[in-house]
Formats: sequence, structure tokens, C-alpha cells
Amino acid sequence: MISIVIADDHAIVREGLKRIVSEAKDMKVVGESANGAEVMQRVRELDFDILVLDLSMPGRSGMELIKLVRAEKPKLRILVLSMHQELQYAVRAIKSGASGYLTKESAPAQLEQAIRKIAAGGAFVTPEVAEQLALGAMPGSETQPHETLSDREFEVFRLLAAGVSVTEIASQLKLSVKTVSTHKANLMQKMGLQNSSELIRYAIKHALGDSLEP
Repeated sequence: MISIVIADDHAIVREGLKRIVSEAKDMKVVGESANGAEVMQRVRELDFDILVLDLSMPGRSGMELIKLVRAEKPKLRILVLSMHQELQYAVRAIKSGASGYLTKESAPAQLEQAIRKIAAGGAFVTPEVAEQLALGAMPGSETQPHETLSDREFEVFRLLAAGVSVTEIASQLKLSVKTVSTHKANLMQKMGLQNSSELIRYAIKHALGDSLEP
């Protein structure tokens, strides 16, 4: 029996995922979490095989949470479930320690398959993500400016590119305005960007925003 904990801040999403899992006779949901703190609580108090983790929950960022879970239970397999289609999110999730990456759009059709593959010790990623991981591992591979950002800086970058203000970002990420402003200054410097217009143009050029149109 494959035991699973589902972590998503939307109850309706958790119910939908539980319904999909319940159709498999050899899978069982043994716990749920609605935020990062609850995820760590379940990791510490329950013995289970797979954590299905939403990348965008209140509190700690998804990448940070993956690393915390892996530090607590290195053998626990993590399947990231995200609304983000971009390769960069999937690559960062895998590099952080996830065993698979699945978009919420494709979850109804692929969740069971992904869980089985990860539970068997494999990885579940698209061919495009596998290619990016392989290219990044090659000697002399060229690093794009956005790939030099920390996970938190990348998160702030993407929200800025989507037109979200510093104050709103602080509220969403549960950070102070000063901290977000520091992240913004650091990422602008790392990427050699002078203003918000350049930031938005960069995001469009590199397809780093779900809601951004070229």
C-alpha cells in the first residue's frame, strides 16, 4: 500500500486529489496539510511514502519547504503539484530534492501514474525538464541570469514581472516590505536590470510568467 500525504491550501483541490487516489486500490491518503507548518508536522508525526506538495502555499516557499522536508526525512519521496507551467519551476523543484513535477492541469490524468513511478524509486518529469536538467549538468553549460537567483529571489522576480507591487508581494509571501525590497534590489543587480520595464521584457523573452504575454 502506497501511503500519501496531500499538501495544498485549497480544500477543494485536496478533495479532488483524494478522489483520484481513492480509485487506486493500492494507494491511501493518510494525512493532509494546508500550509508549510502543517506539512512539517505531518512529516514528523506520520510514516508515509509520498508527499504530494503544492508549490504555492502560505508561509514558506515551495522550494524552501522541499529542502526542509528532505532534511527531516531524506528518503521521503516528493511529488510537486503546481499551477506553473514553466520549465524553470520544475527544474528548481527537482534540484531542490523533489522526485517529480506535475501541473495541476495534468494531475487528473497523470497523478496515479506519477505516484506509482516515484514510489518505485523513479522520477516523474517531462522530456523538456529532463533535457534542461541534463544540459545544466554538462561541463561549460551557459547559465542564464535568472538561473543565478535564489529560490526566494526567483519567486519575487516572477511576481514583479506579473505586475504585483512590493507591498502585495510582502503580503502574499508573509515577508516584510523591507525584505522584499532587498530581494528586489539583489535580483535586479544579479540580472543587470535597471528598471521594471526591463524586468518585464526579460520575463516575456524567457517565458517566465504564466500570465505574461509576448
